[in-house]
Amino acid sequence: MNKRKLLSARNIAYFSVLLALVVVLQCCGGFFRIGPTSLSFVLVPIVLGGILLGWIAGGLLGLVFGFIVLMYGVAGADAFTMYLLNDAPFMTVMICLVKGVAAGVVPALLYKLFSRWNKFAAAVVAAISAPIMNTGIFIVGCLIISGVLTGWMEYLVSVGAMAQVQAVPYYLFIGCAGWNFIIEFAINLVLAPAVHRVVLVAEKAHVQKKSKPAKPSSEGTMPQQEQAENNS
Repeated sequence: MNKRKLLSARNIAYFSVLLALVVVLQCCGGFFRIGPTSLSFVLVPIVLGGILLGWIAGGLLGLVFGFIVLMYGVAGADAFTMYLLNDAPFMTVMICLVKGVAAGVVPALLYKLFSRWNKFAAAVVAAISAPIMNTGIFIVGCLIISGVLTGWMEYLVSVGAMAQVQAVPYYLFIGCAGWNFIIEFAINLVLAPAVHRVVLVAEKAHVQKKSKPAKPSSEGTMPQQEQAENNS
């Protein structure tokens, strides 16, 4: 989507609503839980923004999501992110921001690609790709700084929060990202039909608005062609 279309009044309104949803859902995500696992709905408005408004909007929404995660670490509200920031600040910033941006850009591009054949299938692919990008980049980034994660596990053992230090891949896939990924994947997969429906309604409204006949000229004014004929 070009810059002119992205900055239209309609798209700015859509983007503002989706941005507010990203902020609220990420800041209040801890209130939605199944046992110890948080239910994260924040990827849904990010995917929706990428589908409706293009990859630039999706990337910006994802960037805001990643920035909020970082701010939680800076403020000490998320002990894990705070620990990573203290021991590997550059990589932690990159992990948070890149995974957020990718969770908005990749679904938008996939939807654009697959919507040529089937829009429902495209919405499903876009919806499930977001948690894959979000968790996948997180795991790859954490493997790069595996030494820092070992230190984190040693800290958890010292405070009695973990029985023993585990292998880093096991901790990442099972203890850290496993259940969160499954929950995020399920939420996005279940909500994919709803995302598809919203996209269809928005596209239909946009098409109807564009197809409305132009307003008749005010009384007493003549079309330009008629004026030109009278003046000749």
